[in-house]
Amino acid sequence: MNHRKLGNSGFEVSEIGLGCWQLGGDWGDAKSKDAAYAILNAASQNGVTFFDTADVYGGGHSETLIGAFLKETGHSIHVATKFGRFGDVYPNGYTEAALRKAVDASRSRLQVESLDLLQLHCIPLQELRKGAVFDWLRKIKAEGLIRNFGASVESVAEGLICLEQDGLTSLQVIFNIFRQKLVNELLPQAKEKGVGIIVRLPLASGLLTGKFTQSTSFQNNDHRNYNKDGQAFNVGETFAGVPFDQGVDLAEKIKRDFLPAGLTMTQLALRWILNHEAVSTIIPGASSPEQAIANTKVSDIGPLSGELLDSLRKFYDNEVKDKIRGPY
Repeated sequence: MNHRKLGNSGFEVSEIGLGCWQLGGDWGDAKSKDAAYAILNAASQNGVTFFDTADVYGGGHSETLIGAFLKETGHSIHVATKFGRFGDVYPNGYTEAALRKAVDASRSRLQVESLDLLQLHCIPLQELRKGAVFDWLRKIKAEGLIRNFGASVESVAEGLICLEQDGLTSLQVIFNIFRQKLVNELLPQAKEKGVGIIVRLPLASGLLTGKFTQSTSFQNNDHRNYNKDGQAFNVGETFAGVPFDQGVDLAEKIKRDFLPAGLTMTQLALRWILNHEAVSTIIPGASSPEQAIANTKVSDIGPLSGELLDSLRKFYDNEVKDKIRGPY
């Protein structure tokens, strides 16, 4: 497993991390403790040193599982969590007291004295513009309750506002072959300022695995069913904002026209992201230990050719970008 610096944090993280939303049981098949531990262990045993979670995932269940797992196993893992979408803080309940309460609760569930990285969790644009929440984060960091702070954002505009803040360690962004707008401005500015980039939805909720068909269906409690058109939250968080039926066709075209011999669609999608030097780590989720292990192997794949990158950029410009919905 290769490693990269995470912004100004002072530590390195594995290129492939683990997204832990699904462990909270908010969508799809609920994970038992044993099933969750199996996934966490498979990742950590195969070089993953970065887990990403949030207080809202399962109402704290994901954090609790991770905290107990690390306490029991002693694995050395950097854990990032988030604040801003749990309880009554969203959309207009942001106060220093609410932030402190959330920090204390996350520390307790993760069983740590200080959080490695606390990220704002897609909080409203107006709150980012006010800037007060960053003052609170800097104060709490100075007190030693968090080691680093960052922000998970939904749009380039939000990311650029965050980059203006002193002390920002990282930005978490939606970035994949279907969602390339960030290449032009956000990624270069983050790299220049020494801010790490954490990539979520690298596979566009599974579309970029190339395994879905027009007849693929999802469980009622799966966000790929109940939020496919943005019914519950930002549509960009599901299928990267691309309508499902069109996304299936676009993935088929990638498979047919651009997939190099010897690579799977998943490997191509993840390796494409790693070709961008501004990226610190990718956080694909995993529904099984086997999937977690397979994701880690992408770190061993060499860079994609410039010709392929150019072809995929033209494909995005000509066939994808106008289909993306939601803040971007």
